[in-house]
Parts: sequence; C-alpha cells; structure tokens
Amino acid sequence: MQFAARTERIDPFYVMEMAKTAQTMARAAAQGREPMIFLNVGEPDFTAAPAVAEAAARAIRDGRTQYTNSLGLDSLREALSGWYAQRFGVQVPARRIVVTAGASAALHLACLALINAGDEILMSDPGYPCNRHFVSAAEGVPVLIPTNAQERYQLSSAKVQAAWGAKTRGVLLASPSNPTGTSIAPGELRAIHDVVRARGGITLIDEIYLGLSHDEAFGQSALALGEDIISINSFSKYFNMTGWRLGWMVVPDTMVAVVERLAQNLFICASSIAQHAALACFEPESIALYEQRRAEFKARRDYFIPALNQLGLKVPVMPDGAFYAWADCSSAAQKLGVQGSWDFALELMRRTHLAATPGRDFGHAETAHFIRFSTANSMAQLHEAVARLRRELA
Repeated sequence: MQFAARTERIDPFYVMEMAKTAQTMARAAAQGREPMIFLNVGEPDFTAAPAVAEAAARAIRDGRTQYTNSLGLDSLREALSGWYAQRFGVQVPARRIVVTAGASAALHLACLALINAGDEILMSDPGYPCNRHFVSAAEGVPVLIPTNAQERYQLSSAKVQAAWGAKTRGVLLASPSNPTGTSIAPGELRAIHDVVRARGGITLIDEIYLGLSHDEAFGQSALALGEDIISINSFSKYFNMTGWRLGWMVVPDTMVAVVERLAQNLFICASSIAQHAALACFEPESIALYEQRRAEFKARRDYFIPALNQLGLKVPVMPDGAFYAWADCSSAAQKLGVQGSWDFALELMRRTHLAATPGRDFGHAETAHFIRFSTANSMAQLHEAVARLRRELA
C-alpha cells in the first residue's frame, strides 16, 4: 500500500513510544517491591472537579447528547468570555471563541485555515512536537529556531526578524511552553507580534498552560495585544479534563466563518456531553478547587526542581508555569554509564522504575542532552522519585 507523502514528514510521538515501554516495564515491576512511577506524560493526576462530573452525568440523564453548533454551545462560549475578563482582564467577545475537540483540533483547524503549501512557520526549538506536525499536516514547513536558557527557551523579536524570509507566513509560539515550562515575557511577546504584524503575518500562540502560571510577571494572555492574535487553549490542563477532549480557540472576527466551515466538515462539533459538563468549570466552588490544585502544582515544582539540581540533573531555567522540569542529564548519564537522554531514560527505568521523557521529541537544540520530568503527580510520588534518583546518582 502506498501512503501519502505527508506521512513521512510526521515523526513518531516518542513521548507515547516511551510510555509504551514504561507500561511494559511497569507490568514486570508490579511483581516486585518498586512499582513504576510515571513522570513521563504531561497529564494532571487530578481529575475533573466534582461539579463537572455531575454535570456530565446530568447531561446524559437529561438526553442532552445531540450535536451542538460547530462553534460550540453559546452558553460555554459566554462562560469562557467571562473567564477571560475575570482571570486575565481581557475582553474577548463570545462570538470570537470557537469550542473544539481538544486543543489538538483547534491547532489543526487554525493551520488548515491559515497555511498554504510551502508556507513557513517559525517555532522555538525545543518545543512541543505535535505543534510542528500540525503545520506539516497542513502542507506547511515548520522552521525550528534554536533557543537557549538565556532566552528562556523562547523566541525573541530579534530572532523572528532575522529568520523571516520570503516564504514565512508567521509564528507559532507556546507560553508557557512544553517541555520547558517557561513563558515569553509580555514585553518581548509584544515585540514579536509587532514584527509579525508589520510583515502581514500571523501570530498563533498555544496558551493551554496559561491557567497554570505561577508568576504574575508572565501569567498574561497574548490576547491583550490585539484582535489579530490567534490563541489556542484547552480544558485539559488547568481544568484537569484531558480525556474529555475539549478545547477552544480565539480568532479574529473575520476568521470565525472560515473555521466554522472547516469544523462543520471535519469534526461536526466537540463532544456535547463534555461541553455541558465544562459549564460547571466556572462555578465558584470549581474555580476555588482549581486554584487549590494550581497551588499544589507550584508546591511540587518548588520541591522537585531544587532536588533535581542537587542530584546533578540541572534545570537551567526555573519554569514559571505548567508542570515540567527540563533537566540537563549529561552528567547523570555518565554516572549510569550511558550517553544521551534516550539511553539515560531507558536505564533510569530499568534501574529505578522511574519513567521520564527523553528530549528526542522536542527538537534538535541540544535536546539529546535533556530529559523532561512531569511533576503532575502526587507529592508522595515525587518524594519517592527523588529517593530513587538519589540512590543511583548521589
């Protein structure tokens, strides 16, 4: 069977490939004294708030399971509009909000709506792999620009300006970013957007971890910069609804009808049950719970990253959001007699039954020397993980 050429441009999602290896080892480890600790997948250990679960059950009982409008429930779009005003102080009209089948569908729709074959999209390296693959799937060309710790692993206006060429269509940013957990400083983000806007390009930004910001200096939505920003967001991270597959995007008024037409044909709509359930995310008791959980994520960061640094797994930049630790494992790998983060991750699993994600997925800018830990796990599990790491590396 002959497959489309575009499939050759899509690398395997090594996070999930490593996860399969971890699961195989976990079954064997279950018979021993040290069960596998999973710090590899970026998924909150918390589940949906109780009010959300009840709202889903109620929607099913009441038979509210039919298709919705392709743009999403009007009530949910209004609730999101209110959340932007209350949380970020940004006025985002509900008419510009499109509810999608996860942030993945939002990125897919945005890329299909905006990118022509051969268009180049500038992106930071390291970065979340699927974002560049959405560009490739739309026949665009992701251009990965190496970044470093001094730049907080984020693009700068100077680098965007220097990399802009005849085929450049725009930028795809992520703030906070996966795998580094770092955000773009508001002033620099404005400068980047000014460069893009002056060239008639598009500024597309992944803000799915914005709700899990831990630093007021960074926790601001790019939507404050103007109505020409296209923002992608999700109920998966801050709202702890990963498997519900519900996200949204904020687009300019002129883009709504285009996205609606694409969504009608490709997805029809996001899950109606998940949409009705998500309305309960914005009830006061749900927001209070999510804020407690955000504080817990910060406490985990504040414990785990200093512990990694003490063990020689240096995290060059303290993440200001999300729940990741992007650690240089060069010296730690030498202690275990291996080279590179891929072999280090495998050896770590073998010796300590601790699963983490090697940097291979996230680009080419020294990623072979880095490993990503997810701190979206209980404090007890993090303490145990540190104890196992100390046993091998101290």
